[in-house]
Amino acid sequence: MKIGIVGTGAIGSLLAKKLSKAGHSVKVTNTRAMPELEKIAADLGANAATLQDVVKDVDAIIFSMPFNAYKDLPKDLLKEVPQDVVVMDTSNYYPFRDGDIAELEEITESEYISGILDRPLVKVFNNILEGTLKHKGTAAGTEGRIAISVAGDNEEHKKIVAQIVDITGFDTVDGGTLAESWRQQPGTPAYCTELEEAELKKALESAEKGKAPAIRDSIMDGLRSKDSWPTYEEILAGNRLQQKGKN
Repeated sequence: MKIGIVGTGAIGSLLAKKLSKAGHSVKVTNTRAMPELEKIAADLGANAATLQDVVKDVDAIIFSMPFNAYKDLPKDLLKEVPQDVVVMDTSNYYPFRDGDIAELEEITESEYISGILDRPLVKVFNNILEGTLKHKGTAAGTEGRIAISVAGDNEEHKKIVAQIVDITGFDTVDGGTLAESWRQQPGTPAYCTELEEAELKKALESAEKGKAPAIRDSIMDGLRSKDSWPTYEEILAGNRLQQKGKN
């Protein structure tokens, strides 16, 4: 499979490395100058590309950027990309970083991004921590394998995304339509709590839309108040504890 990845942060870089190692043709882009981007790409086993070229001649595109960076993308970036190309969004919205966005009171985060890109999306890899993606992937069929949620409106595209997720070492649970993807946004029981398939299904079902933003902000306030940024294990434990407290 030919895959273009926009963004080489924590999640984007890990996806590039895992998918390249699995034998897929991966090209990446970011906002760095090309010489630096080429070094980053080489370390990931991928090829460097400009923003315009990373979306050309691919089977799938993964957008893995800070939420507030999407608004700066060219409006016609995906205009010439065929409709059968799968487009994924891994982003999450945090008001302290991204500012207040009034539209998100009415629509999900990925619906908002879909509007910016003028393209249907599949929301995936947003509810997994960097440490989880890096260290906790296991072979298909492994007992207790961690699952992540996949939401979108195109069932065929979601099947392809599930294959990509499996390659990275995780099971998938159908998170419903893009309008239902709020169930895997920050502040919900399904967000970054490392659940196996049956547990994740229950977590998605138990999510309470009106309470998620306050829980999200409470978790982030706690993390940001610490003298140093918590470890992956501490963040995971905090997410789990907060959800227990909610219930």
